[in-house]
Amino acid sequence: MQKITRLAVAVATALAAAAAGAPSTAAAYGGAGGGDGDGHPRGGRHAVFVQTDNPSGNQIVAYRRADDGRLTPVGTYDTHGLGGVLGGSVADHLASQGSLTYDPDHALLYAVNAGSDTVSVFSVDGDRLALRQVVPSGGRFPVSITVHDDTVFVLNALNGGSIQGYTVRNGHLHQEAGWQRPLGLDPNATPQFTNTPGQVGFTGDGSQLVVTTKANGSSLLVFNLNRSGAPAATPVATSLPGAVPFAFVPNGRHGLFLAEAGTNAVATFTIHRDGTATQEAFAATGQAATCWIVGVRDLLYASNAGSSTLTGLRTADRGRQLTVLGNTPTDPGTVDAAVSSNGHYLYAQTGINGILDEFAVNRDGSLTALGSQTVPGAAGGEGIVAF
Repeated sequence: MQKITRLAVAVATALAAAAAGAPSTAAAYGGAGGGDGDGHPRGGRHAVFVQTDNPSGNQIVAYRRADDGRLTPVGTYDTHGLGGVLGGSVADHLASQGSLTYDPDHALLYAVNAGSDTVSVFSVDGDRLALRQVVPSGGRFPVSITVHDDTVFVLNALNGGSIQGYTVRNGHLHQEAGWQRPLGLDPNATPQFTNTPGQVGFTGDGSQLVVTTKANGSSLLVFNLNRSGAPAATPVATSLPGAVPFAFVPNGRHGLFLAEAGTNAVATFTIHRDGTATQEAFAATGQAATCWIVGVRDLLYASNAGSSTLTGLRTADRGRQLTVLGNTPTDPGTVDAAVSSNGHYLYAQTGINGILDEFAVNRDGSLTALGSQTVPGAAGGEGIVAF
């Protein structure tokens, strides 16, 4: 417990320092997926959607992406739900990845409403949204949502954590009564933002569901799925002492790239058929509060909330080699990020002041700052999708 508390204090201290002293860049595998390589995935086109997670009323702010990567605000959409704030959080009130997720097969956008215990479903047409549905999340304080084909799972963070499964039929989510599973985490562990689960996501082939527990167990939980999509009764846990696994993106059919907040590093893991996980590679960022991660081609970018930077890494040998390329400064409190569907631009949320930073992705993996957007009502917000 003392170790967990020290981690929470260290992260909070780093974030506070970032808020006070980090320079602004305004002067100077993630994103949507399912694209055709030219910025035209089904549904969304040349757009970026950002979730505010505002406790007084959650919203999705839409931006149009110009050919040079710069953004213009074009609309704001109410989710008809409330954002939420975990105890002890500073830059990211949900302390999670995947709170806003695009479904390319059905051209739908899913948004969690942590303060209302609901999920909002939008249809996507270019840079415009239309609210179709608001459904219960099946638990307390939803923070992450994932989709593969016609199957969707939501991660609820409080009361020990849980997952709830849905199927997509006729453009709507249908809750599956037998697809709810408790995670069995300590519901009283504090502070909440380090002791709640961080992300739910499928392996690349869709056969397994992975949950990160952060400091509350410091484990990867893997649910094997049957042919209908129903999860196993209990997950297989791989303990990663001190790692504090936070967020991940898939690596091929049975692997993932994992951001570890405890070690401030990115690691490659293979997920085996029995649900166990084996580390294949490891690279320290040298930064503080390495929590979020996004991938494009053979590049990864990890968000370091405490350092207000993005760390670039190049992967090789199917992820068994990780090479750190360097760090790029952002506005204070770097959190979730997404890459445009053509792979040319990266957009990073920064939670201290609710600013969205825009970058061009260069061939050598470096990032060039293009500008920034102040997202209304989004201080502490998390959740982004790019096309």
